[in-house]
Amino acid sequence: MTAENEGQSTEIREFKVWQCLLCGFTYDEVEGLPSEGIAPGTRWEDIPEDWVCPECSAKKGDFEMVEI
Repeated sequence: MTAENEGQSTEIREFKVWQCLLCGFTYDEVEGLPSEGIAPGTRWEDIPEDWVCPECSAKKGDFEMVEI
């Protein structure tokens, strides 16, 4: 293994679930949200900042990561 790819192959990130603090809607990174144009496997940080909750129109900042 070279120094260039050392960090890439040893770090495995788990998928997370994010929950809207206002209505309880959950976004699961594994499932994505195809109805909103978000492919399965899309990480939370890759969702645009102007995205809003499909249930209550809360801003992305109104979501919090939850462990299930």
